[in-house]
Amino acid sequence: MSVAHADDADDYSRPTGETYHAEKALPSGDFYTGQWRDNLPHGHGKYLWTDGCMYVGEWHRGKTMGKGRFSWPSGATYEGDFKNGYMDGKGTYIDSSGDLYRGSWVMNLRHGQGTKSYVNGDCYDGEWRRGLQDGHGRYQWKNENHYIGQWKNGMMNGNGTMIWSNGNRYDGSWEDSAPKGNGTFRWSDGSFYVGVWSKDPKEQNGTYYPSTSTGNFDWQPQQVFYVDLSECVVCTCQRIPVLPSQKMPVWYGSSSEQSSSGNRTKSSERPRRRSVDGRVSNAEMELRNNGSGYLQVDDTESNRSPLGPLRIQPAKKQGQTISKGHKNYDLMLNLQLGIRHSVGRPAPATSLDLKASAFDPKEKLWTKFPSEGSKYTPPHQSCEFKWKDYCPVVFRTLRKLFNVDAADYMLSICGNDALRELSSPGKSGSFFYLTNDDRYMIKTMKKAETKVLIRMLPAYYNHVRACENTLVTKFFGLHCVKLTGTAQKKVRFVIMGNLFCTGHSIHRRFDLKGSSHGRLTTKPESEIDPNTTLKDLDLNFLFRLQKNWFQEFCRQVDKDCEFLEQERIMDYSLLVGLHFRESSCNNSATPTSGARTPTAGDNRPSRGEMDRFLLDASKLASMQLGINMPARVERTVRRSDAENQLVGEPTGEFYDVILYFGVIDILQDYDISKKLEHAYKSMQYDPTSISAVDPKQYSRRFRDFIFRIFVEDT
Repeated sequence: MSVAHADDADDYSRPTGETYHAEKALPSGDFYTGQWRDNLPHGHGKYLWTDGCMYVGEWHRGKTMGKGRFSWPSGATYEGDFKNGYMDGKGTYIDSSGDLYRGSWVMNLRHGQGTKSYVNGDCYDGEWRRGLQDGHGRYQWKNENHYIGQWKNGMMNGNGTMIWSNGNRYDGSWEDSAPKGNGTFRWSDGSFYVGVWSKDPKEQNGTYYPSTSTGNFDWQPQQVFYVDLSECVVCTCQRIPVLPSQKMPVWYGSSSEQSSSGNRTKSSERPRRRSVDGRVSNAEMELRNNGSGYLQVDDTESNRSPLGPLRIQPAKKQGQTISKGHKNYDLMLNLQLGIRHSVGRPAPATSLDLKASAFDPKEKLWTKFPSEGSKYTPPHQSCEFKWKDYCPVVFRTLRKLFNVDAADYMLSICGNDALRELSSPGKSGSFFYLTNDDRYMIKTMKKAETKVLIRMLPAYYNHVRACENTLVTKFFGLHCVKLTGTAQKKVRFVIMGNLFCTGHSIHRRFDLKGSSHGRLTTKPESEIDPNTTLKDLDLNFLFRLQKNWFQEFCRQVDKDCEFLEQERIMDYSLLVGLHFRESSCNNSATPTSGARTPTAGDNRPSRGEMDRFLLDASKLASMQLGINMPARVERTVRRSDAENQLVGEPTGEFYDVILYFGVIDILQDYDISKKLEHAYKSMQYDPTSISAVDPKQYSRRFRDFIFRIFVEDT
């Protein structure tokens, strides 16, 4: 990323807001010619870099925005839409080898509908996601073989049809670009083979039906893998070496250094920062460390907020470590011993197609753990206990479906590091435990919740299998510890994924239901910190998603709510976590990543770092709906006369964020207690404002609210 000094005596003699033609030879050797306003490229212009890269097209306040053409010295070109410096919208990219992609882009990635033509004659036309073929698409090889069906991460995956140029075809399931599961292979002469397919001959099973009595009885299904598919190799996409957004200069001497009157600020003045916290006033404020371990808003006369100084406690690791002497230390040891036994126990390879018997509520295993050990269990220092696994085959298969490695799973929960206990954020009275690496959360369960999970387990399994991007909680295991002796105490618990397992600090978190009664945090302003879970009436942001993400989000929320409604579930929430990518914002309604003056100690990621984050293989793999999602939020304020206004009025203040969100608390069915709660509260409060309502009404209200606060970023 280059640094461009735009200072010019002519710039200060012109009125603020005037657009004129300029030619700028920059100290770095770069050159710009085109329209110019307020010390920034604005309008149509050409920028030449010293390494041979060139951009010709539209600019907006120092960033490529609109139609444009970017070319690389290698001969590669991109022509199409730009947004905030990124290739974003509709565009055509031709790489140095001659491969051509024409279609949708989101933040430098092929994402949406698009066509890729390869120089070797192959062609793909279909859906893309995060730079790879993903969704429904058609791939045709130069020899006229073609595949039509589902894709995942650049490979044929799901239901699809392969048709060879000789007339043979395969219809069925695919995994990693090979037949896997149920499928039918047909020959052009009418013969066909029906069965279960696998590269492992031991798992292959089926029946051959010849069209005549002289059929090819010597044929083996493995020939499809090693002969028929040998020439059906999917071409990969050449990586873009340098992204246009990485080349965007940071403009020093820009209008961000001018006051509202148009005069230069004194070089000795500290640049102002706007607080990323939406709970404060609209006035510009400066955060500084006041020596007490808190960040405090500058309270000078010109900056004074009507709410008083804002104190933001730095983020700390949640929970209390369970060490020896803790009241739940023995329970933690029992839990770790049980998990190690369950996951480490030898088991046959499981297919994703489970039998109905695997979901039987009676499908559970009891194991006794005496202190001195046994033939199957190790000696331990805790008291004697019994361990129960509910539906072990189902949860083992769910872990496989969620790509959880058994060794990593055991290491996270049963390693040398102790668990951390959290206080319950809700009214359930459950205890929550976090693994030391933050990957898994363990929640103690009431008997009623356990019954609900077991009852809905078949539908849950089918839902998460069908919906790769489901937002509902991921469950990895359901267990019970029964203490022996006089107490005979039973502790049931479920192991879930932790939504906020991330290297980013979560600066704000919200638990959102779409109801207003009791949906305001009771903490005073001074005690709110990054670990405080705020509620509906605390929400002061609109979440703006890129078009493709927004469309996918709407589809998935609808699917998840329909599933929960069918299972008679209510009282669930959307848990949202925000990581603010930067802590300053200009006064206009443009994105905060625009022209700005870098400040000492500013640790926000640069655009180049953000690009590397988005394109790094490991980060890219983890970036999905609700996880590591780059987005923008717009701050809102509520009218003073609308006490229970759920959605505030937009203010035009935008912040770049990374979002994390998911649907939690999905084990509350509409039982007799909730029906009584609804009847009782309906007599005291507005029936539409309370949480306890019929699942159908709850789903409708929840979706209406979510689709008001999540909007498309236009």
